[in-house]
Amino acid sequence: MFSLEGKTALVTGASGGIGSAIAYALARQGARLALSGSNSAKLRSFREQINEEVGGDHVEITCDLSNTTQVEELIPATIDTLGKIDILVNNAGVTRDNLAMRMKDEEWDAVMRINLEAAFRLMRAATRPMMKAKHGRIVSITSVVGATGNPGQMNYAAAKAGLVGMSKSLAQELASRGITVNCVAPGFIRTAMTDQLPDAQKDALNARIPMGRMGEGEDIGAAVAYLASDEAAYITGQTLHVNGGMAMIS
Repeated sequence: MFSLEGKTALVTGASGGIGSAIAYALARQGARLALSGSNSAKLRSFREQINEEVGGDHVEITCDLSNTTQVEELIPATIDTLGKIDILVNNAGVTRDNLAMRMKDEEWDAVMRINLEAAFRLMRAATRPMMKAKHGRIVSITSVVGATGNPGQMNYAAAKAGLVGMSKSLAQELASRGITVNCVAPGFIRTAMTDQLPDAQKDALNARIPMGRMGEGEDIGAAVAYLASDEAAYITGQTLHVNGGMAMIS
């Protein structure tokens, strides 16, 4: 089940905590990956690591998602390198947290440009080759705060909520062509950054989660692998919330 043998996938933000877990999940199911990120050295190291540990002939494509020209070139570069694109995972994102009354225009613009506009450009570029193939999977990583809001994250919450609306619209446009468009919304996920938090702060976070713990990157990777599979062919325009029950959203 959930085999991705013969499929190709582009994962943005691939060398980050959640991004690397998504990449591993797709690779283990047999997909060949184009791993994208802005840090060339880190990306190369990760590509070598996943090739060695999982096998396959995965590739790296450096891309700064704040650079419109580079974003527009990413899907063509993926197709040139892998021969086709079956799966697009919009994972990359940034935060520029601040209270609304103090939020600078550049903090708003940076989050919108990378988290929302870049995803739009990649989705638009992937649409034509996927329609031609009459098959495709687009999965965008949103966040629980896109549904609940969060103090100090007006920009981030708006961008993540925008991803959901954008995905629902595209899902309706592409459904008849065998292309699904969905989102995965993580809650609190354990990363290198959260590992550095004081124990008291971790305990406070865990107290908000019915399962009593933060999720793992693998939990997000598994959700993406499922939505990317043939078994999820009748699921589109949906958001799969992976948050340990912290926000039970229907």
